[in-house]
Amino acid sequence: MITSRANTDYRIVVDIKAPPGRVFAVLRAVERWPEWTSTMTSVQRTDNRPFVVGSRVRVRQPKLLPAIWQVTELDEPRKFTWVTRSPGVAVTGEHLVEGDGTWSRVTLSLNFSGFLGPLVSRFYCSLNQRYLAIEAEGLRKRCEG
Repeated sequence: MITSRANTDYRIVVDIKAPPGRVFAVLRAVERWPEWTSTMTSVQRTDNRPFVVGSRVRVRQPKLLPAIWQVTELDEPRKFTWVTRSPGVAVTGEHLVEGDGTWSRVTLSLNFSGFLGPLVSRFYCSLNQRYLAIEAEGLRKRCEG
C-alpha cells in the first residue's frame, strides 16, 4: 500500500518471503537495481570505496533528470537513507528492512523538503507513487526468486 501525507511524503510497505539479510544485500547493491526495476535506467557509484555514509551514486530514471544521491545514514543490515538536492528542494529516500527468520517487511519512502519541495512533490505525485510500487514489486520478485 502506498501512502502520501501532505503531498511531500510517499511510502510503500511490502512483505517479502526472504530473510532480512538477503533483502538488505539486494538493496545495498545499488548498481544492480536496473536489473530488477524498470524505474532505473542506470545507477553508478561515483566513488571506489565501500558503500558507507558519504557514498555518492548517480541515478538515471525515466522521466526524471539525472541525480546524485548521497548516503546519509547506514544501519546495516536494517536501513539506509540517501538524499539528492537541487535548488530549493531536497529529496530523501529511506530503505528500511524489518523481519525475522525467513520473511521481511520493507518500507520504501520518499520525502520532499525545501521551499520548493511541496510544489515539486505535487508535480511528480503520480510518478512517485507509480515508481515506488514498481520498485517494491521488483524488489519482492528479486528477493523471492
